[in-house]
Amino acid sequence: MARWEPNAQERLVRAALELFTEQGYDATTVNEIADRAGLTKTTFFRHFRDKREVLFAGQDMHTRLLADAIDAVPGPATPLEAVRAALDALTATFTDDRRDVGARLRPVIAGNTELQERSALKRAKLAEAVTDALHKRGVSEPAASLAAELGIRAFYDAFDQWADPASERTLTDLTRHTLGELRAALATLD
Repeated sequence: MARWEPNAQERLVRAALELFTEQGYDATTVNEIADRAGLTKTTFFRHFRDKREVLFAGQDMHTRLLADAIDAVPGPATPLEAVRAALDALTATFTDDRRDVGARLRPVIAGNTELQERSALKRAKLAEAVTDALHKRGVSEPAASLAAELGIRAFYDAFDQWADPASERTLTDLTRHTLGELRAALATLD
């Protein structure tokens, strides 16, 4: 593969996942990732600060998508309706051709404490972005943070189902279903 071909970031992500799966996260070097992707170490560092970040590509885009979608929701929407619209925007970016990436990503993260911590931080930042966007809509606490946490929980639970190679449903459908189940569960707590 020529070094100038497009999609360098995606190539680096796929190469990293392949290597992490084959030989483990700790045993894989940035040089190996760049070589597997047909790129240079310099190109790797143009896209990522370190090898940990290669697994969390797109976080900035995801937070922006969530916030922008909430901002675009018509005024009378409830906090959960706004969160659902945001989740629809986010999950639409997870096409079926990315399902294999999700399936390989989960065990790599589960097998490394450093990656688990980074994943938890990403999850918290997504919830924070949703909470902040709801605050801008005038949603007060604790409604804003509860709606955000519920939505992000639904997304992650649905992602785990979607990443299963046997799954045939879209991430959007799974997330909507999971959000509905969580909402129903909340109603039974009273």
